[in-house]
Amino acid sequence: MSSDKTGPDFTGKTVIITGGAGGLGKAFSLEFARLGAQVISNDIDPAAGDSLTHEAEGLSGRIHFVAGSMGEAETCDRLAAKAAELGGTDILCNNVGIQPAASYVPAHELDDALWDAILTVNLKSFFWMVKRCVPQMKARGKGAIINTASVQGLQSQRGAAAYAASKGGILSLTRQLALEYAEDNIRVLAIAPGTFDTPLLRDVAAGIDDKTYMERLRKAYPMKRFGNPEELARVVSFLASDGASFMTGECVTVDGGIMAQGGWAQ
Repeated sequence: MSSDKTGPDFTGKTVIITGGAGGLGKAFSLEFARLGAQVISNDIDPAAGDSLTHEAEGLSGRIHFVAGSMGEAETCDRLAAKAAELGGTDILCNNVGIQPAASYVPAHELDDALWDAILTVNLKSFFWMVKRCVPQMKARGKGAIINTASVQGLQSQRGAAAYAASKGGILSLTRQLALEYAEDNIRVLAIAPGTFDTPLLRDVAAGIDDKTYMERLRKAYPMKRFGNPEELARVVSFLASDGASFMTGECVTVDGGIMAQGGWAQ
């Protein structure tokens, strides 16, 4: 990745990104490092972390990788401790999310343990990270929290009860946190991505019997393509920057126009 610093300047800022070594999170990690930040990136896959830190060599900032499942509170402890070593959290990107193919069943057939796993990683970990990072932000006098939701939190589809519930919960939590911490100069925003070309998308598609699924999904978008993770990373870096200093409590949809299109249009 280029070390060109076109965009906001995050030199001297500490950024935590959960689920940060693959897919959308990898793009976020590299973008913030490109813009000068000290990035603490988490992923459950240590090999992905090694690859990420290698790719970030030569960028203006630096990536510090912390391995571990975001389904475990101890991982959140390690992320916050690393941020404290670097002076405290300035920006928290609650990005981690799981969408196992086995969860695509009617709600009455969904295993309780799978529901719990999805809600813990996709929603409860956001709460855990807020508990640990907000005190650091308050000590620094300001902060920004960017939560990765989904268009799935705004509208939905069959067979995605746990994932949809987690994403809707993120949107409601974002609004509540924005009000909770507005007077502390801590801004809280959500993004609602449409379909982006990531390993998660390909994993979901692999679990679907219809082999035309990916092409049909692509054609459903008004722009007739999926998003590139780098496109979303630029939106996130803007929202975390002083350029968005009067934005809080809002959800920014980045979806190639799919949410503007009514069901009748298909």
